[in-house]
This record gives sequence, C-alpha cells and structure tokens, in this order.
Amino acid sequence: METIDKIPTGKIQRVAKMAQTGAKVGVNYLKYYGKKILMDKDKAKAELDVSNANDIYNGLKKLKGSALKMAQMMSMDQSILPQAYVEKFSLSQFSVPPLSPPLVNKTFKSYFGKMPDQIFESFNPMAINAASIGQVHEAKHKGKKLAVKIQYPGVSKSISSDLAMVKPIAMKMFNIKGKDAGRYFDEVEEKLIEETNYILELEHSEEISQACAHIKNLAFPKYYAEFSSDRIITMDWMQGEHLSEFTARNTNPKAANKIAQTLWNFYMYQIHFLRKVHADPHPGNFLISKKIELIALDFGCIKTLPKAFYKPYFELTKNAVLDDPKQFLKKLKKLEIIKESDSKKDIAFFSQLFHELLSLFAQPFNAETFDFSDETFFGSIAGLAEKFGNDKDLRKMDGNRGSKHFIYTNRTFFGLYSMMNQLKAGPVKINNYTNYL
Repeated sequence: METIDKIPTGKIQRVAKMAQTGAKVGVNYLKYYGKKILMDKDKAKAELDVSNANDIYNGLKKLKGSALKMAQMMSMDQSILPQAYVEKFSLSQFSVPPLSPPLVNKTFKSYFGKMPDQIFESFNPMAINAASIGQVHEAKHKGKKLAVKIQYPGVSKSISSDLAMVKPIAMKMFNIKGKDAGRYFDEVEEKLIEETNYILELEHSEEISQACAHIKNLAFPKYYAEFSSDRIITMDWMQGEHLSEFTARNTNPKAANKIAQTLWNFYMYQIHFLRKVHADPHPGNFLISKKIELIALDFGCIKTLPKAFYKPYFELTKNAVLDDPKQFLKKLKKLEIIKESDSKKDIAFFSQLFHELLSLFAQPFNAETFDFSDETFFGSIAGLAEKFGNDKDLRKMDGNRGSKHFIYTNRTFFGLYSMMNQLKAGPVKINNYTNYL
C-alpha cells in the first residue's frame, strides 16, 4: 500500500505543490488542443477530464486537509463536475494514501505525549481507512477492539491558506461575486476548523448518538474520552461494510429499503427535532452491519439550523407556499435569495429559477412515500443543473445569493438524496415533520 512519509504543512510548501499540479493540468490542455484536431472533440474532452482529475487528485491527496476536503464535498454533487472528477474525488471519502507507520507514531506522540503502545495493549500502525482530514487505526484495550482516528499533522493550521488557494476556483465555479461573497467562505472555514477539533467531535458524537438511540435499526459506537484529545478520537470498532460497498453487491431490495428508511428517519429526526444535523453525509461515514443495521460515524461536521433559517427553508417545501406567488416571494426574501437592491427583472428571473428548483427538490416532502430509485427524478435534477450551468444570462448575474446556512444544509440534502438513490430505495415513508411548522 502506498504511504506518505511527509505532508507539506507550511503555506509556501502547499502553494508550491498546488503550482506543480497546475503545471501538469496546463500540459494536459496543450495535449488536448492537439488531440481535438485529430480526433472527435468529445473523446478528446473526455480524455482531458480523466487526465486532469488524476493529476489534481494526486496532488491533493499528498496535501490532505482542507484542499482534499473541498474535492470530497464537490464529489457529492454529481451535477457540478464531470464524471471523471466525481469518480476520482470520491476516493477522498475513505481511501487515500495513509501516513507511514513511523510518521503515525511520531504524530501520535506529538498529540498525546505517549507512543501508542504505551496506551493500548496493541496498536496497528498501518491505517485501516484514510480520508481527507484523518485516518483510522485498529487498537485493543483490555481485550476490546477500538478504532483510533488520528488527524494528519498541520491540517488545522493550513485551513485558511488552503481555502485561499481554492477560493478563486470555487468563486468561478459557483458564479459567486460581490463584496460580501466572503461570508460563504467564512462559513466553510468555520466548519472546517470545527472538524479538526476532535474534542468538539467527541461532544457531538455523544450528544447525537444519545438523542437518536431510539431510532430503529440505527447503531453508534461508544466513544472514549480518556483515549481522545483535540487531534485524536477513540471509539468502539464497528464491524460492517461501507454503504457504497453494500450498494455495489446488494441484491436484496428489502435490505436496501430497510437501510434507506433508517437513513431517512435519522436525518429527519436530527433536522426537525434537534435542529442540528450530521452535515457530511457520504458513504464513507456509514457502515452496514451483518444484521442490516445502519452504523453512523464521524460527527465532526455538525450544522446547527437557526430558527430564522429553518422555518422559511422548509416552508418552501410545501405545495401551498410554492403555489402562492406572494408567500413564495416572501420566503425567498427571508432566505436572502431575493435582495432589496434587485430590479423587477431580477426578481422575476430568480423567482422563476428557484421555483423550478424548489418544486423539484420538494417532491419527496409532498408525498406519503417516495421512490428514490426513480431515475427520472434524479435525471431531472441533473437536467436542471445542466440547464442553469449553460444559461448565459445567469452567468452574467450575481450568483452570490442566499443565506450562508444554505451551504451545509443543501450539502446535507445532496448527500442524503444521493445515498438514497445509491441504495435504490423503493417507497420510503417520508414522515413529513414539516407539517408541524
């Protein structure tokens, strides 16, 4: 297995590494310009996407941290990136080259003050799973099997500089303009800083696992504060396969529906009763046990939903509001989608755009059951994304719209819908708690 002996932690080192990756991408474009003269343009573009995805991912996986986390976030929404990027970037969810054993021991001692074998009966210095911010090791204490997650060195200190590197790309990709665009990046930076605080993650993990313990077919590990620190978190070793592995081999629709219903119930309870949510919903954070139970892991990214955002956001999922132009416009203003400075033309344009988007997004909330295996529904989502992505008028307008709370709330639903679709979940009971708004 490929391992890493050193991670660039300084700003200059990390910028230099990104520059090397940029140079490789530049060479790929030069090759592309030559190829498209000699071959089919679509084939040449597809080869360019594959080459760029490989080079960008190979550069990011050596940096780890926030830069790689951004790639992971983008891979969750398959409508943003070409498939070659989605496939490559999705590896960052749980399958990146881990730190080498010597670097693991050195990192562990710097965080905990002791070597792993001074704390545990046994400790495997080779990681079992490795993702964007940390990697997981197997350990034993008093005969009990444990999972020890160790954060990569320098991750927390490089967040601001990493975001500064990717900010110009992200602003162009999402058409973000305007003097107050920084508030979106401040929200991302705040959440990434929280994700590197494993003491906070321990608190989140214990709070949500206790609050959701009553949900049927849902399991959580037990966490151990005495073996945790701000950069190390220790929990029970949970036996199971990642959700993506389960969906790849599963042929039992009843098992898939059982997991899908549990996943939906888990998210709806968090959102509507706790008003906070596990906002990193990708297959690497969920295991499926042999008993077909959903095991939820990694509570580093928790998004709290303020009432001033929660109420209008979910009111917009109701047909009664979608069908009432005055109420619809009122909610758009509360969510900062429509601005005071907008012209009548702007208001009409964005009202129509968001009505089309929200009418599609809200379909599950307006049914007693919903079939997430319906490819027509997901095809419509992809079609809308393509339509708006190619809209020249939209590209000219200010895409800096909406509350900052949209970032992680929308990310949650993109991830949830995607996993429900991967499960090929048939009719799922919706339990529409928005009726109590």
